[in-house]
Amino acid sequence: MDQIKIGKFIAQKRKEQGLTQAKLAEALGITDRAVSKWETGRSLPDASLMLDLCALLGVTVNDLLCGEVVSMENKENYNEKTEKNLLELVRAKEDSDRRLLTMEIVIGLIGSLFLLTMVAVASYVDLVPWLRITLIVFGFAVFAVAAAFAIRIEQKAGYYRCKVCGCTHVPSYSAVLWAAHFGRTRYMKCPHCGKFSWQKKVIEEEKKD
Repeated sequence: MDQIKIGKFIAQKRKEQGLTQAKLAEALGITDRAVSKWETGRSLPDASLMLDLCALLGVTVNDLLCGEVVSMENKENYNEKTEKNLLELVRAKEDSDRRLLTMEIVIGLIGSLFLLTMVAVASYVDLVPWLRITLIVFGFAVFAVAAAFAIRIEQKAGYYRCKVCGCTHVPSYSAVLWAAHFGRTRYMKCPHCGKFSWQKKVIEEEKKD
């Protein structure tokens, strides 16, 4: 997909609808900075916003992903473009999820190293008691914030696959936070079959027959 072309198309259709970036952002529940990124080709709209965005711009999802209004006169060509755009959108999400999960590891390592550093300094450097306690508390606070961000990333990026029925799903933040886990495999209840199992984090959504 040509992000620059898509961005110019969004800007064109937004103006045709008499919408400012701020008004479009407000209608979608996002910031006008996000709309600006779309229109300059620096990012693509999230898949969860596609339908609402297209409704506001008066275009189809296929038009949006092509960066132009696609004629339906040649049905075979139209269907081919639709399938191509959907596949590219899926690939883009999978690539984004992989980057996010890598970022999760980096954030977790930074938080852990910071905590260990603060504890080491407080333990081996000659400090007054209040400063020693402050360093340890500060280290744990930074670690807690880093862990919260890492868990949020893990929850949002990709899916969890139920070991019982094989279905994939995105659980709530609290479900991920409180679930027993081993790495990225967590013991949770599947919303499809209702059974608890050790669910593995996967990038690809469940394949439909």
